[in-house]
Amino acid sequence: MATGQRKDPFSAFNFQVQIDGVTVAGFSECSGLVAETEIIDYRNGNEDITKRRLPGLKKYNNIVLKRGFTNTKDLWNWRKTVMDGKTQRQAGSIVLLDEARQPALRWNFSEGWAAKLEGPTLNAKNNEVAIETLEIVHEGLEMA
Repeated sequence: MATGQRKDPFSAFNFQVQIDGVTVAGFSECSGLVAETEIIDYRNGNEDITKRRLPGLKKYNNIVLKRGFTNTKDLWNWRKTVMDGKTQRQAGSIVLLDEARQPALRWNFSEGWAAKLEGPTLNAKNNEVAIETLEIVHEGLEMA
């Protein structure tokens, strides 16, 4: 008989996207929560043939969000500021929710801006939901 409390993994479909603390839209997919450090190979000329590996620059993947297309223009207006040369950098969060829809994990990004907004693929032969894709470039990612 088990005596410990059961801890199930979180469901990947249960998340919210917040920009400047406001939940902006319901998204069906989120990818790109990646923080990476480049590797610098180094060796002094008087050392043996083994190289040293040092940490280099930090880099972050773009966050890619997909949602069903709606008639709100909030994301388009954010993207348009970049196209108009007036980039509006914002902080935001991807919030993973537990079964009770309470925040369980949070990935905070900083200095984000809308690099790409892709409208839906339209095809009269399909009966699928029209999906809009937003790509956010940012300069920092932390898990809280």
